[in-house]
Amino acid sequence: MVKEILLNEKRIAIKEYEEKLVNGLNAINIVFDVSSDDYHDVAILLYEGYFQVDVPQNGLSFNGTIQQYYTSVTNLYEENQVGEFTLSLLEVKE
Repeated sequence: MVKEILLNEKRIAIKEYEEKLVNGLNAINIVFDVSSDDYHDVAILLYEGYFQVDVPQNGLSFNGTIQQYYTSVTNLYEENQVGEFTLSLLEVKE
């Protein structure tokens, strides 16, 4: 089972991972926790919108964009909160 991915070289520990092909393009769906301590850094990363995606355990690497993104908590600026993030990324052919 895949335990982590890298988005623009930032390690993300993941709880769930799904990999598939969509019209011949790589796509992954991941679920991961974000604490209130890490929220700011993760939010800035996700706002970049375009990523070098690396899945070291599978040898998968591609440039991708966010297709879908949502979280279980809307205010992670409150201390000691943890939100579950769900993120779908799709490969971009250049």
